[in-house]
Amino acid sequence: MIRLLCLVLLLWPLAALAQGFGGPPRVEARLLADVAVAAPGVPFRVGLDQAIAPGWHTYWKNPGDSGAPTEIDLKLPAGVTAGPILWPAPEAIPYAGLMNHGYEGGVLLARTLTLPKDWPTGIPLRVRAEARWLVCADICVPEQGDFDLLIDTGESPVPSAEAPRFRTAEAALPRPNPFPARFDGDGKTLRLGLDGRFPEGVEAHFFPDEPGVVGAAAPQTLARTADGLALDLVPEEGAKPPERLQGVLVLTEPLPDGPGRQALAVDAPRGAVAAAPVAPGTLGLVGALGLALLGGLVLNLMPCVFPVLSLKALHLAAHRGRAARLGGLAYTGGVLLAFLLLAALLLALKAGGAAVGWGFQLQEPLVVLALAWLTAGIGLWLLTGISLGTRLMGVGAGLGRSGGAGGSFVTGMLAVVVATPCTAPFMAGAVGFALTQGPATAFAVFLALGLGLAAPFLALSFVPALQALLPRPGTWMERLRQALAFPMLATAAWLLWVLSLSGGEGALLMALLGFVVLGFAFWLAGLSGRAARGLALVALVVSLVLPAAPLWSAPEGERADGAAAKGVVIAPPAEPFSAARLAGLRGEGRPVLVNMTAAWCLTCLVNERVALSGGGFEAALKRSGAAYLKGDWTRQDPAITRLLAGFERSGVPLYAVYPAKGPPELLPQLLTPAIVEAALARAAG
Repeated sequence: MIRLLCLVLLLWPLAALAQGFGGPPRVEARLLADVAVAAPGVPFRVGLDQAIAPGWHTYWKNPGDSGAPTEIDLKLPAGVTAGPILWPAPEAIPYAGLMNHGYEGGVLLARTLTLPKDWPTGIPLRVRAEARWLVCADICVPEQGDFDLLIDTGESPVPSAEAPRFRTAEAALPRPNPFPARFDGDGKTLRLGLDGRFPEGVEAHFFPDEPGVVGAAAPQTLARTADGLALDLVPEEGAKPPERLQGVLVLTEPLPDGPGRQALAVDAPRGAVAAAPVAPGTLGLVGALGLALLGGLVLNLMPCVFPVLSLKALHLAAHRGRAARLGGLAYTGGVLLAFLLLAALLLALKAGGAAVGWGFQLQEPLVVLALAWLTAGIGLWLLTGISLGTRLMGVGAGLGRSGGAGGSFVTGMLAVVVATPCTAPFMAGAVGFALTQGPATAFAVFLALGLGLAAPFLALSFVPALQALLPRPGTWMERLRQALAFPMLATAAWLLWVLSLSGGEGALLMALLGFVVLGFAFWLAGLSGRAARGLALVALVVSLVLPAAPLWSAPEGERADGAAAKGVVIAPPAEPFSAARLAGLRGEGRPVLVNMTAAWCLTCLVNERVALSGGGFEAALKRSGAAYLKGDWTRQDPAITRLLAGFERSGVPLYAVYPAKGPPELLPQLLTPAIVEAALARAAG
């Protein structure tokens, strides 16, 4: 009985497979020639004409993520030569998260034949062909056929009745590329550039000649450059950059009577490809400067920055006149210099090929540790009023009490440092625009961002009427200073949580031990005597070196292993984001909500709690039939960085709703349930 059961289980799949292969063929194929009479020495063509059943498709020479190309083996008399298959430009055919390259409806695959010059005229040419192809829909079925064609010969060629069919097929063949082309990139990015003038609204899709070069299902982002066009591609995972990028580029442009399509055979060598500026009609310089100014103003209200600014407000309550104005200018100078240095660093890293954006430094555990140490130190100083004898911790005793110009300048730089974990509304578009432009534009936008951040304190410094609104100095200042310690300590606790995600539990333990030593340093600094102060400075250094040493010495992969299963929580109804999954869902005609987030993004965490969770959100997903993809940028992810760049954004959060058809809709950075529900309803039509 057991043997019989095993035999049934073995034969059952075979029976199902045989049933799938049964029935009429999915492809009606015939062998054609473009001549009724062939002449010696004059090339002509024969071809396999495939009429493909509705809903089915066959494959191009590079089938994409799955499938197999059609094969045509010719049996010819001696002396007759045959060229390779002439492949018409394929179509991109998505299916279940994959992307196939092939043909629907029908295709003619031709080969060029030539009779030898000494072929005796009047003797017909017999062409035998064995062809094999794979035709797929929900299942894939291999089919084949044997063909026999007899062609008369004469002194000069005579076209056949099938010649128009060959001319139609020839129009679909890729033509030589008339535009200078080159490509650039590494194992994480590829950018194909074409020089020339192209019409507005043109679209492009690149089909590589060989598999394993470009991710077939990955999105391809087209942008205009000063030279022409640039198409950003996603390399196949683990693939080495090719020496030359070869394939077919299909350009589609909108015309009054429908889309015009032309295919170009591209053979691009390596070379520099111009960066893509913002497309016409999108955010310009004036708009970017305005958004940057507004974003900087809102940044003052972020929990990391607010205590530092409140500290300077305490200074203004005790100092008026010239001292206040000097402090305001020095603070503004510190803010602007810090933003200029940050812009220079971002531009230098991008010029070196790094995919970076606002908040990128928080993807590095050492930077997160340093910020946590700094915010904890400021919090302890605010709470205790104890100075460790340096002008770094808590901006030093002199910065809070005397409020000198030097202290105000350092406070301005510090405000920018502690602001980097936050992305305020209006900032994303401005920073994204800046990082796609030249250095002059980028620096101008970052300066506007700095002016927005410095504006409230600068106004308080120069407008006596605003200063009059501040209460007179008193014991309340000491109590407020102590109260401001707790937002800073809370920020340090949150940064430690972020460190545990990017550095692992071991890094968290060492950081907590370092914070114990930091507290010990403040206790020592509160004791009288030079020896205690000296020991306090030693403890201060140990408190940072102790947790930093293992992070500095550990290899990147070893650091990540401790946090491999951590990061942003991705639980139903969300799915992990991938370019292939997004392409597959769009191929199925489903709306998609994409959420790009990170554990260190405070705005992201608030939006998750307010608008992207709960029964109302899940009900809105069900009503619209939308899928929900969530990308985690806590650590560097090139696929997420590319998608951000496609929306002219340089950091998270990013929320995009893709309808079943048409371009995606970008949602604001601060969400409400109503905004999300309305966008999903629009996407569902």
